[in-house]
Amino acid sequence: MNTEVRRLPLLGSSNKTEMAYGFVANSIAVILYGSNFVPVKKIETGDGMFFQWVNCASILVVSMIGDLILHSPKFHPLAMLGGAAWATGSLTVVPVVKAIGLGLGVCIWGSSSLLMGWISSRFGWFGIEAQEVARPVLNYCGAGLCLLSGLILFFVRTNVGEPPHSECTPLLINRVIMLDVWKSKCLCSIAIGCLLAVVAGLLYGASFVPILYIKSHAADHDSICYGASLYDLDYVFAMCCGIYLTSTVYFSIYCVAMRSRPRLFSRAILPGFLSGLMWTLATYCWFLANNYLSAVVTFPIVCAGNCLVAALWGCLVFKEVKVSVPE
Repeated sequence: MNTEVRRLPLLGSSNKTEMAYGFVANSIAVILYGSNFVPVKKIETGDGMFFQWVNCASILVVSMIGDLILHSPKFHPLAMLGGAAWATGSLTVVPVVKAIGLGLGVCIWGSSSLLMGWISSRFGWFGIEAQEVARPVLNYCGAGLCLLSGLILFFVRTNVGEPPHSECTPLLINRVIMLDVWKSKCLCSIAIGCLLAVVAGLLYGASFVPILYIKSHAADHDSICYGASLYDLDYVFAMCCGIYLTSTVYFSIYCVAMRSRPRLFSRAILPGFLSGLMWTLATYCWFLANNYLSAVVTFPIVCAGNCLVAALWGCLVFKEVKVSVPE
């Protein structure tokens, strides 16, 4: 049985044409990934559980349409494990965005996601075939710079959750006490937000491991993955099914814990749907780019690029980070 390889029809057969398609698809993925949480930035979502479930439901609906367009390729349940990891990581999204902001949050979990993806593919973790590089020293230096940039981000101070400015504070000492209390709470919130962002990034980075595992063992006669497709888009629907199933389990547990009185926010429905739509389209574009450029090229671009886009949203639009000159 031959390993199935499916490719979309191209307008041209030259390598330059394929490369152009790949970079265009990768650029779209970068923009959508970096912007998919913008709709929820100014919306009240409470603890984020309802938003997360709506977001994942949107992801499933869009992936169903994509599955029909691809003529329903073979379903691999193993790819659902990646969706479960992604859904677990997405539980922290709303708390992270509210605690440290959109730009900083995406930058931190993007850095940790990049490191997880690099380590698993470079050293062959989780049963994936280890990938060799032409210049290992430069490769390690790049990973080190990524780790350093992630550590530097922990010291970035944002304007998220600034204390209220009151013109009616009667005593200066009351104002000082209020600021001290706010600073202690703010530091604790920032620390928790950064930690959750790291956890989310590690889970996001591991979410694509099952797909890479299936593709790595597609030619192994003794593997259950023998004969699996090498076309990345064939696994999106299975992954999204895992995302929705896992989020539904979490939301059901949440409803039980809340004694059937979950905190529902109707204003979060449309932003949640838009966020899921953007994420799914970005994933299709990314996997399409993998078909033309390979994951070794696209993964660093997506992780670093969406961090840049999110940082621009946070700095230029939401004014989360400001430069202050000491007096």
